[in-house]
Amino acid sequence: MKKIASFLIVILLIPVLLRAEQNYLEVIAQGSKQLPLAIAPAISLGGGQDGEIAGTVGEVLKFDLTLAGPFSVISGTSGAGQSGIRPGEFDMAPWRAIGAAYLIKSGYIASGGTITVEFRLYDVARGKALAAKRYTGSRKEMRRMAHSFSDETMLAVTGEKGPFTGRIAFVSRASGNKEISVMDYDGHNVQRLTRNRSINLNPDISPDAGQIIFTSYKRGNPDLYRTPISGGSVARISSRIGMNFTGAWSPDGNKIALSMSKDGNPEIYKIGTDGKLLARLTKNDAIDISPSWSPDGSKIAFVSDRLGSPQIFIMNADGSGVHRLTRSGTYNVNPSWSPKGDRILYSRLHPGGFQIHSISPDGSDDTQLTTQGRNENPRWSPDGRFITFGSNRGGKEAIYVMRADGSSQIKVSRSGGGDSQPVWSSRR
Repeated sequence: MKKIASFLIVILLIPVLLRAEQNYLEVIAQGSKQLPLAIAPAISLGGGQDGEIAGTVGEVLKFDLTLAGPFSVISGTSGAGQSGIRPGEFDMAPWRAIGAAYLIKSGYIASGGTITVEFRLYDVARGKALAAKRYTGSRKEMRRMAHSFSDETMLAVTGEKGPFTGRIAFVSRASGNKEISVMDYDGHNVQRLTRNRSINLNPDISPDAGQIIFTSYKRGNPDLYRTPISGGSVARISSRIGMNFTGAWSPDGNKIALSMSKDGNPEIYKIGTDGKLLARLTKNDAIDISPSWSPDGSKIAFVSDRLGSPQIFIMNADGSGVHRLTRSGTYNVNPSWSPKGDRILYSRLHPGGFQIHSISPDGSDDTQLTTQGRNENPRWSPDGRFITFGSNRGGKEAIYVMRADGSSQIKVSRSGGGDSQPVWSSRR
């Protein structure tokens, strides 16, 4: 069984029968009818009250599940939240009275530096538990515990886990240089990965969420490097003469597509994770950059100015079958293929700056998702239901997240400015 963190996860209830009879809900857009979800205050299950644990758990659950889409979040109700969390320990009537369709109850035990948090999700109308989990770990892992149960809540209600335990890698200027950092998707727990006081760009996270590739000028030439997402040694994997940039992991994690200018102008190549050259995919006098793999690995979207201005093109993974995707706008860049294969994000230059668009791979249904400020480098969450992107709408570059339809756009950067080029990892 895959270990997803340093803390222990114990499954208390696997609601297979409940799920079998349940009609799962799609994540819905803002303005559609939403299901009222009550989040009761976390209570002590022994060892005394701890306001930090209770506050953190409630804050994380509310943030995740408000963004999620299916829910209208209700935070507690008078008196009812202080009773027990297990079936038979509390009265469901007060929650029905405030119109809650779902209820999350949670409790904790703190012992020295270790905490245990237990969560339960209930269908209020039927008075039945849909999911229950207990997590044990250090105090610094409180947020991750709550994010994990947000993922489980999405699974119980929609049939697919949420992406809330994933992390976002991004370019940060907090140090005065462009360095690569990672953070929780909601902006907490920032960890700086590079400290070379140079220019570091275009991070991409491996499918198993273990490695990050990025381009760095640390030795003068823009070379491609790899480092563990948890931090550690940095390996240079492509240092051909000229540019080695806009690297993208293949879905199987065994190959990397990137743009290199070793033969003159920037072209798309395919290399192994050890840097071995496998194939040249484009060959023309234009600039070809920013490859993005389809989720099955059979196709690659990329940017080319072969028709005079940057547009999005699609080709087979062997370089054949090149065809133009975008036919509106004079400057289109930053393609990102959805994990479900049904949409491609990109940035289009409008009179007021770049805006994010979403388009079907056949070129239909081109939809603008953002309107404020300059918005660039969109990337999907691992479940394809959310998007992260960079924007200067607040006056400084920052990382934002939104739903796939463009609703609920929220700033998650906490550095004060200078954050860009985000990419959202799969769950840890």
